[in-house]
Amino acid sequence: MHFVWAFVIGGAICVVGQLLMDVGKLTPAHTMSSLVVAGAVLDGVGLYEPFIKFAGAGATVPITSFGNSLVHGAMQELKLHGAIGIITGIFEVTSAGISAAIIFSFLAALVCRPKG
Repeated sequence: MHFVWAFVIGGAICVVGQLLMDVGKLTPAHTMSSLVVAGAVLDGVGLYEPFIKFAGAGATVPITSFGNSLVHGAMQELKLHGAIGIITGIFEVTSAGISAAIIFSFLAALVCRPKG
């Protein structure tokens, strides 16, 4: 049943993103930013962790999880190190994902020819 909920919730997040682009006429960049902010706000009010417990990968794989990671890391390090922890927490939690995106994008650019 965990797989079903992950599929349904992850798909629902994708549907929201598609509706933002199709109905709301937002650009993909605006849509992605909106979903990141939504994940950050949900984590800030304490709703994203229960959401992850319920939906599993359906909540951790979509872009909303990046917003959750940003806020979660900042809040966690704020408690441990004070105000400087806000900045260090953001980088500590998200640096692996950002680094992977940069490296794999570079490798893809070496292999594929972009259309200009």
